[in-house]
Amino acid sequence: MPFGPKPAIPPIFDPARATRTLEALQSLAPSLASRENSRSLLAAAAGNSPFLARSILKEPEFLEQLFDDDPDRQLESLVSEARSAGDEQDFAAAQARLRIAKQRASLAIALSDIAGDFDLSAGTRHLTRFADACVAGALQYELGAESRRENRAHPVVAEDCGLIVLAMGKMGAFELNYSSDIDLIVFFDESRFPFTRGGDRQQAAVAIVKGMVRQLSEATANGYVFRCDLRLRPDAGATQVAISTAAAEGYYEAMGQNWERAAWIKARQCAGDRHSGEGLLRRMEPFVWRKHLDYAAISDIHSIKRQIHSHGGHSRIAVAGHNIKLGRGGIREIEFFVQTQQLILGGRDSGLRMPATLEALAALNARGHISRGAQRDLSQAYVFLRMVEHRLQMIEDQQTHLLPKSPDGLDHVARFAGFDDTNKFEETLRGHLENVQKHYAQLFESEEPLSDRTGNLVFTGVEEDPETVATLSGMGFANAPAISAVIRGWHHGRIRATRSERARELLTKLMPSLLKSLSQTADPHSAFMHFDRFLGGLPAGVQLFSMLLANRRLLDLLAEIAGSAPRLSDYLGRNPGVLDALTDPEFLSRSPSSDQLGENFAKAVAGHKYESALDAARRFAKEEMFRVGARLIFGSAPARDAGPAYSAVAETVIAGLQTQVENHMAEAHGHVPAGAVAVVALGKLGGREMTATSDLDLVFIYTHDPVATMSAGAGKPLPVSSYFARYAQRFIAALTALTAEGRLFDVDMRLRPSGNQGPVAVSLDRFIAYHRENAWTWERMALTRARVVAGPDAFSAGISEAIPSLLELPAEPGQIRADARAMRQKLEAQFPARSPWDLKFAAGGLVDIEFCIQVLQLCHSDKPFVFDQNTIGAAGKLKSAGVLDASDHGALAAAALLQQELTQVLRVATEGEFLPATASVGLRALLARVAGVPDFAELELLLHRRQAAARAVFERVMST
Repeated sequence: MPFGPKPAIPPIFDPARATRTLEALQSLAPSLASRENSRSLLAAAAGNSPFLARSILKEPEFLEQLFDDDPDRQLESLVSEARSAGDEQDFAAAQARLRIAKQRASLAIALSDIAGDFDLSAGTRHLTRFADACVAGALQYELGAESRRENRAHPVVAEDCGLIVLAMGKMGAFELNYSSDIDLIVFFDESRFPFTRGGDRQQAAVAIVKGMVRQLSEATANGYVFRCDLRLRPDAGATQVAISTAAAEGYYEAMGQNWERAAWIKARQCAGDRHSGEGLLRRMEPFVWRKHLDYAAISDIHSIKRQIHSHGGHSRIAVAGHNIKLGRGGIREIEFFVQTQQLILGGRDSGLRMPATLEALAALNARGHISRGAQRDLSQAYVFLRMVEHRLQMIEDQQTHLLPKSPDGLDHVARFAGFDDTNKFEETLRGHLENVQKHYAQLFESEEPLSDRTGNLVFTGVEEDPETVATLSGMGFANAPAISAVIRGWHHGRIRATRSERARELLTKLMPSLLKSLSQTADPHSAFMHFDRFLGGLPAGVQLFSMLLANRRLLDLLAEIAGSAPRLSDYLGRNPGVLDALTDPEFLSRSPSSDQLGENFAKAVAGHKYESALDAARRFAKEEMFRVGARLIFGSAPARDAGPAYSAVAETVIAGLQTQVENHMAEAHGHVPAGAVAVVALGKLGGREMTATSDLDLVFIYTHDPVATMSAGAGKPLPVSSYFARYAQRFIAALTALTAEGRLFDVDMRLRPSGNQGPVAVSLDRFIAYHRENAWTWERMALTRARVVAGPDAFSAGISEAIPSLLELPAEPGQIRADARAMRQKLEAQFPARSPWDLKFAAGGLVDIEFCIQVLQLCHSDKPFVFDQNTIGAAGKLKSAGVLDASDHGALAAAALLQQELTQVLRVATEGEFLPATASVGLRALLARVAGVPDFAELELLLHRRQAAARAVFERVMST
């Protein structure tokens, strides 16, 4: 039936544009412009939509046909025209044909909508049927082109092509909006798809899909047809635009999420091979419609809705600038309301499986799942909001859902929506939005919310939720869109920790608490990114997520580690077993004594054979080293305690592994008569100043019966020197070998007599002789930190007595200073400090201080009690002996303590060079806290003063 004037024709917003359009139309189609029924409708269209005004003047002949005929018949003709584009031989010709048909269909549907001839269902159905035809036409063109490329006698037709094009979302439910993108997923049935490229069927399928998308979405002189969105396919960030049916079914079986099940409610084949498509849709039914749901699955389905913050009508919705699709009370809330119910109930009630929203609301009411009032309110709101959505999009043919913020813009939309009074429009719209909010808030109201109190936390699907981005920004996360994208990747199972369905269900429930904990750190964005790295290193997530849900304290601890100590966070990702220790309330509140460490180590390796004992040793050390680092980060222990604590762990492991190594050697090569081995530590371990990354400077010293030349007993006998060399090598391997549990420590043997040229194990006699007769100044300086850390008591005591006697040998102070200066200059050339934060090599840094102390000890070895392996302890003894005055002692001790404490933090927290300009706020705050100053700027001033004072003492000592 031809158009006629209807009461629904909206008021004109821009009469001047309406007049200009009709005047221009007078010369193009005089009869059309003079007819009263067409004039009023065209004036309303042009006066409210610049896009429609332009379209009217482009299509005067089509308009005459439209007004003389039934719009339904005209649209049927356009559907046929779009399908026939597939018969074209030329790409540009097919494109033009589709675009002209789209321009005319858009005009016809808009005028029918504005005139009131089409209600919502009729309008969206026509839009969808036309979209189907365009997709079918574009696909058939590409199939023909691919057939010509392969020189086939006859083109492959869609019905036999093995390609399946599914319409999703509103297109799938015949609910397409006026300027909508179209959501598509394309699969290919390998048993029926006939094309290959390079022998690969997928490459050919991908090429066809890309060509189809280009046909539809490329902008030409005639505009575009439809923007195509293929992101609803399985794991869109990691897959091709065409996926085999076998791969897709495997994905949905193993990785499919509840939001994808919700999306598949609307899935419908719109083009391609019907035989293959029907089979796929049939096989997907068990994925979409589950008859048996456990509590976790139901809770996860609820989460689709619960991630949207529901105000429950307690705050007024501002109409200006509101997003009528994604905002509060909007279209999506109605759709989520329906889909969550369908997913839970539709597995056992096939009468709830319809894709259309209004039909589903009616079915939910008919089966007693929602009240008549809820159905009425939500249906009326849906129809009104979709009408407003269409009017917004018709203005400039834009895919928008945002109401204007300006009064003039709101007046425009109000008129186009049929309201003479903008206040009345706002009142009506707000009433619908608040009704949706009310029913939305009541749905699953007993469930714990999965949104932050300040806004949405929606990470389902592939579409960015603007309110979620706003919520994340409000929580303090910089680059909130990137954060949201990462979390959606977690939910897609792109990391091992979230590849199981149970892990993703737990993660959904955990997200609000996790984000809140991360947001409370000093630098939420940095904390999140390091937590992501930690999570990415885990082999599985169910155990962790369960632990975090049950233990909020643990969640806060992890957030703090991620924010302040990214290196420790990465360590946790590589060693998730350490997390179990954090659940112990005493783990961070106490530090075990040396005796307790020894007992714990013995228990850890008890009953293990050699190789598994090494793994047990690594697990023990990692847990204890993590304890030290975590106590440092959380302030449970002062930073000055970290060095002794790390050193105690290393000593415990060395002493414990010595028994393992000795037993292993005895099995292979017996024993050396009266043989004994002691392990001597130098460097950081010798001085009890180890950090989280320190290696071990070790020397292996042995003794044996002077008349013995070979080992005796079980296994293959070895010459004595070979026996102890192999003993040392096996010991080093026990400490450094990379096993399934990782590596314990790196070992540096360069401080042994003769350095890298000397044997790996040396007899006590040779050790003493070397240091009496051949030791260089740098070797004597290193010896000031020598300390026995493992070995039989009597033999160890003998070495401990020998070391001071070697250090007390007379030496020329001038030569010691000259040698030390030369060594320091060589280090400065080899390792130039880039900034004061190179705490080891900077002027006035730890190397300067250690050189000072060691030189003074050797120059004053005749004075009693000047030797101590610990740098600050030795400084105190030098002061007591009158070698250092109070001022110089204070400068060295203060600089050493500050830089040792800062080094402890940096070794726990960071990898590589510390750059203040790029360091996180949390790390800078932690460094300031450890130093006892109010902020990082004050810390830098303090560090400068301490280094300058220490350097001045260094210059005086070296020049005296």
